[in-house]
Formats: sequence, C-alpha cells, structure tokens
Amino acid sequence: MEEQVGQLWDRLITRAAEQRYPAAAVTLEQVSRTAAILFRALGGDAGLRVEAATATAHGARRSWLQRIAGSNTSVKLSWRDAQALRLPPVIDCFAEASLNRDLYLWLAALAAQTASNQAADWFVRSQQMTLAVLDEYPGMGTRYRRLVAAHLAQRPHPERMHADEAAREQAIRAALQHPGSCRHLPVAKRAPQPVLLWLHPTPPLPAASSADTAGEDAGSCDHEGLSKALEDQSRRQAERVDMPEENRGLIAVRMENIFTWGEFARVDRGTEENEDLDEAAAAAESMDRFSVTRGGKTIASRLRFDLDLPSESCDDQQIGTGILLPEWDYKAQRLQPAYCRIQPMVAADASPVELPERLRRTARLLQAQFQWLAPARVWHREQQEGQEIDLDAYLRFRGERAAGQAVAGDRLYRDMRSGARDLACLLLADLSLSTDAFVNDRVRVIDVIRDSLFLFAESLAATGDRFAMYGFSSRRRDPVRFHQLKGFTESYNARVRGRIDAIKPGYYTRMGAAVRHATQLLAGQPAGRRLLLLLTDGKPNDLDRYEGRYGIEDTRHALRQAREQGLQPFCVTVDQRAGEYLPHLFGSGGYVLIHRPSQLPRELPLLYARLTA
Repeated sequence: MEEQVGQLWDRLITRAAEQRYPAAAVTLEQVSRTAAILFRALGGDAGLRVEAATATAHGARRSWLQRIAGSNTSVKLSWRDAQALRLPPVIDCFAEASLNRDLYLWLAALAAQTASNQAADWFVRSQQMTLAVLDEYPGMGTRYRRLVAAHLAQRPHPERMHADEAAREQAIRAALQHPGSCRHLPVAKRAPQPVLLWLHPTPPLPAASSADTAGEDAGSCDHEGLSKALEDQSRRQAERVDMPEENRGLIAVRMENIFTWGEFARVDRGTEENEDLDEAAAAAESMDRFSVTRGGKTIASRLRFDLDLPSESCDDQQIGTGILLPEWDYKAQRLQPAYCRIQPMVAADASPVELPERLRRTARLLQAQFQWLAPARVWHREQQEGQEIDLDAYLRFRGERAAGQAVAGDRLYRDMRSGARDLACLLLADLSLSTDAFVNDRVRVIDVIRDSLFLFAESLAATGDRFAMYGFSSRRRDPVRFHQLKGFTESYNARVRGRIDAIKPGYYTRMGAAVRHATQLLAGQPAGRRLLLLLTDGKPNDLDRYEGRYGIEDTRHALRQAREQGLQPFCVTVDQRAGEYLPHLFGSGGYVLIHRPSQLPRELPLLYARLTA
C-alpha cells in the first residue's frame, strides 16, 4: 500500500510540475524521414544520420514544484556532430501537434546552416543561423513566428526573476523576436532557461577516440549478437575514466552512490548471459551518462574469436597473394594507397550439385519469363558461309563484275543466328556474419541469399547475358575475402551451383574495398551497358574504424568511381533501416528495399529484368 501511494504521489507531483502535452506529442520516428530530406535539401551534410538526442543537464533555476518533484533537471535539445543530426526523440512541449511537428522541421533547417562567425558564442551564433534560414527561405518565416509566440508564452516572465537573470531573459526574448538585434548576453549566476528553438549551447562531446584501443577491440568477439540495444535508441553520453581500485572497503565509497544502480560493474562482453544483459539494459535505461574503462586483464573471448576462425586446411582456397587497393579517408579527404588487401578465394571442397528441388518450379517459371528477354534470331548478311545465298550481295557482286570491276566473291551468304544483348552484370553478395540471423523460425538470411543466387543464375542463363557472381566479407583491412562463385568466362553449371551451395556467413562488411575490386572486374568487360548489383543486409562495418560515417563515405567514394567508369551500381537490401544511409550511397532511385526477406529469391531476378529491359 505504501508503495502504491508513493507511485500515485510521484505521478501527481510530476504532472503538476511539468508542462507537457502528451496528447499532442510528435515522435522523431514520425518525422525523421521528412526532417532528413529537409536538412539535406537546405544544404546540410548528406552524410549525417538523423538520430535521437539524449538529455543533458541545463543548470537553470527550477520552480518549487519542480524541486519537490525532482524533475526538470535535464532537457533534450538538438545538435549536430560528425556522425549525426541529433533531434529530441519526442517533442510534446506545445499543446498543438502541428507546433511540435513544426519545431522538428525548424530545428532541422537551423542545423543545416553555418554561422558566419564560427568563433562567436552560442547567443550570437544562434541568431546568425536563424537569420540565415529566414533570409534564404522566407517561407519558414510564418512557422518561426508561430513557434516564437508559443515558446515565449511558456518562458518565465522577467518581472518574476532576479535582476541579473531578468536582464538575460529580456535579451533572449529580443533575440528570438528580432534575430540579430542583440550582440551580447548579460551574465548571471545561473544558466538561462533552455531555448527550444536554438541548437544546444554546449553539445556533449563523444567519449575519447577509440583509435587508441583499436588493437584491443580487434581481439574481442563479435558484438552483433551480444549487445543489447536500448529501446529508445537515444545516444548516451560517455566518458573514459581510470580503473577504480578494488577492495577499497565501504569507507572509500562515496555515500551519494549507495542509492545508485552501481558505481562500477565489470563487464565481460564475451561471456555474459542473456539474463545479465537484460538486467543491465533495464538499469541503463534510466542512466544518461556512462563511465567506461578498460581492465588490464585479458579475457577468454579474445582467444575464442581466434579459435572460431577456420584453419587453412578447412578454409576456401586462396587465389594468389592478394590485391592491394586504396581506401578513402573522408576526414583527410584523400585516398590512402595500398591500404586494403583483397584476397580472391574459391570453395575448394564444393561438390557439383543440382538445383534444389524446392526451387525447381520457381526456376522454370522464371526461365520462361526471362526467355522473352533473350534477343530474337536475326539474319547476318554478307557472310563467308551460311545457310543460304545472300541475294542482295550476289546481285551487287554480279553487277560490279559485269561493269569490269575486280571484286572478291567471298561474302555472298547469309546466316540465321541468335542476337546478343550488349550487357554485362556482376552480382556482389554480402556474406558477413549478420547473414547468420534468422528471418523466421526456419530460415536464415544466408539461406535466403543462397536461394536468390540460385534463381538469379538460372534466370540469367536463359537470357544468354554475360554475368558473374561473387561474395565478400572482411576482418579488418587485411584480408577482405572475395569469394568467386561464377566468373564472366565460366558457364553456369553444376560446379557453380556447388559453390553457391557452399556459401556461409563470414565476418564483417568492408564494402568499399569489395566494390572497388568488383568495379575492376566489371569495367574490363566489353559491353555497352554494365550493371553492378549489390545484395546486402546491412551497412558497411568492420572491427577497426570502418564504422559509422567512415565506412559509409568510403563506400560512397567507391561507388562514385564505379559510375565514372560507366558502370551502373544498384543495391538490393533487406535492411529495414536502409533509408537512413542508402540514399546517400546510391541515390533515391539507386536501391530497393525488400520488406519481406523471404520474397528475395523471386524478387531479385524480376528486378534484374526491370533494370535491363
């Protein structure tokens, strides 16, 4: 009973202290696509993702109700960094949902601008960015004035504030109503009330760079299957600290930490059980800042990762010593020469197999459809030999002879032959470890990719088009494993089907290097049209710094090089979050998302037919 009364009191006092409108709330998920389009259309960095911002302490004066409730100590403002545009996960500060939505769009437009004086303080810089939006896009003016009126009505009135805080509040109000009119923000003892229409005054910095720990991370086990994603997908603040001393006794523990979830928890990422992860994730939901450190002890998972690697006797056969390729460093804006090593490989123990029984009916239907793409039989005239005499060539020959001209009579026949489409296609399949995930209770992503490759090859064999198929995965920049399933010079047969049947999940997805090597192979084909088809289930990533924007920008640079060589890149994906990064890589019309992965085997050949018709 006492606990129920406490919960009821907490809800009542919190509701009275907070000025929120849950019925009019707008979530980031609802507007993220629109906000991303607006941000990029107004000149924002196209490589930035749109992600949820985390709460930060504002330090402003609180009302007595808020102090009783222990609320309003932090606020979720917007900012941008090198990786993403951070917007509040939910905006419910206005009574009208249209105003909450307009605030999202205004913040996206504001973040797309750059202040004329980057060295200016937050107060001046915010006014400069506001003026830039209003000057360049006058249509935003009406939305901005509505937001200012609603926001000023919620801000504390200067008459009820201390003198120094009142002067500062007056300056903020004037700057909101007339951007550019104030050049100085008066000093006060307390921080100002958060300005929801401006970006964060001091955005939280990310944790110390992980570059210095790349070597340690390289030995850790794969984190994709072990990590627990927080439900709100907010980015948590982090800081690196020194390892605390153990066995210090209770007297050394700070008393304010007794009531927290824990001052320090040793986490072995390679061995924790699911229940431990669930408990840690539940506690982490209520934490805004994490302090992390590295222990000096080694863990067994580092050894287990190496043991999971296949030995040379069990691995695919390597072809040659490898091919060195460059990689794009977007921060330095330069190519790093000979940075990655592509290792071509072929399945050594792949026995020839027939097409699986479950796919034969679908294959027959697709072959019947694809035969319509095969070029019709046409007469080839003026041939040295053929099925019958070419009357036009013969009459021309007789007329020239009768006129006394010395002409050769060696091209007087015509022959009926099948035409050929001037087309070459290379299919590049992502075989990273993430393909080991299950699509449903029975089928994994790798099984769907395998069936897709089978039906794709069966369909293209019916058209006579030149095509090749390769798979790739990586473990850092050396090596990037490049599996040959079918080369351009090979015919599609039982041995190729055996290689397809032997594919298995590999390691990580260093996509840029794989695209560069595929570009070299496809660019060498004598065809008027060359299609580079990429089949993947996720974004570029690897054990080292090939994460986030670094991997995306390297892949984008590789795709741009492919287009410059006359290739047509196109991506087929089953990643439901592909809309966050694939438009930046392939353009809005350069990819397709298969919402039901189980439909991929049938959809892939039909997609090829539409692309090449």
